[in-house]
Amino acid sequence: MQLKPKRVDEFRAKKIGFIFQSFFVQGNESVIDNVSLPLEIARLPRKKRAHKINAALKAVDLYDKRKNRAKDLSGGQKQRLAIARAIVGDPQIIFADEPTGNLDSETGAKVEELLFDYNKQRGVTLIIVTHDADLAKKCDHQIIIKDGRVEQSTVPGGIKHGR
Repeated sequence: MQLKPKRVDEFRAKKIGFIFQSFFVQGNESVIDNVSLPLEIARLPRKKRAHKINAALKAVDLYDKRKNRAKDLSGGQKQRLAIARAIVGDPQIIFADEPTGNLDSETGAKVEELLFDYNKQRGVTLIIVTHDADLAKKCDHQIIIKDGRVEQSTVPGGIKHGR
C-alpha cells in the first residue's frame, strides 16, 4: 500500500522526529511557532498544542525563550529548539543528523545528554548519523558505512559483523 503525500507528511509528523545538523529553524518565527510546526502538520487541534509545546521547551531548557524569534538564539539554543521540534509530537523514532556537528564541545555534550536521556526515559528509537567516533561509541548499535556500503555493524554486546 502506498500512502498519498499528505498521509506521508502526517505519518512523519506523528511517528518520527527529525533533528538536522543545520537546525532548519524559521528565523523570523517565534520559538513557539517553530516547535508548533509538527503539531500543525499532524493536525493536532490548536487548543491541545500549548501543553505539548511548553513541555518540549521545558525538556530542552528553552521555556524562558518561547517568545523570542529563532534568529535571536545562539547556535546551541537553535539546536535545542530543533530537538524540541523533533520531540513535541512524542515520536517513536528520532533521526538526528550530526546533532552536535555545529556546536562547541560543551554545548555538544549537553545536546548528547539530552538526546540519550530522552531515548532512555521514553523508549524512543534514536538514530544518529555522525562522523564523530566518540559520539558513535555511546550508541548501542553502530553501523559503519563507507562509499555507500556497510563496512561494519556492531550490535549490543559488542558483537561485530564485517563485510
